[in-house]
Amino acid sequence: MAVIKHKAQRVGIFIDTQNIYHSAKNLYHSKANFGAILKEALADRVLVRAIAYVATTESGEEGAFFGALEKVGIETRTKPLQIFAGGAKKANWDIDLAMDAVKLAPKLDTIIIVSGDGDFETLVEYLQNTHGIQVEVVSFRKSSSSKLIEACDDFLDLDKDPKKYLLTFDPRAAARPQRVGGNRKRDAEKEVE
Repeated sequence: MAVIKHKAQRVGIFIDTQNIYHSAKNLYHSKANFGAILKEALADRVLVRAIAYVATTESGEEGAFFGALEKVGIETRTKPLQIFAGGAKKANWDIDLAMDAVKLAPKLDTIIIVSGDGDFETLVEYLQNTHGIQVEVVSFRKSSSSKLIEACDDFLDLDKDPKKYLLTFDPRAAARPQRVGGNRKRDAEKEVE
């Protein structure tokens, strides 16, 4: 079945910032261009809301990043980076992103989840079956759950043209074998930009 995208569709975009950030970093040694991703995902439809879920650090060094997101029309929801005994760091937004998508679903025709995290498969199915909503996923296929891709109505693979969705693109970095999927614990311990 072909996915219908028309200019009158009301769209909500929910961005798992850490997932996309770490995928771009691990796969391409680069940073994601969230403005380009937003524009491509929206496909000239009506944007109702675009929300990025991000962590804050004590140093506040991510302020410029938040400003850049807001400049391209992306709201930011923030929570402090949690530091656990032993030094592990984490900011898990999965539940918050899912709840916002469910709350906004009655006002939308299409929900776009910008993440490859397989934990969102249940959310996709719930939105489709309960709200009859079209659900699209945008992420780097190389670091995405195949079950999430199968569950959604449409998938935009950022790996197909990575230079379009990255701030810098080094073809040598893209050609090197990369760690796919990542070590979540180690990745979560790194600072969020």
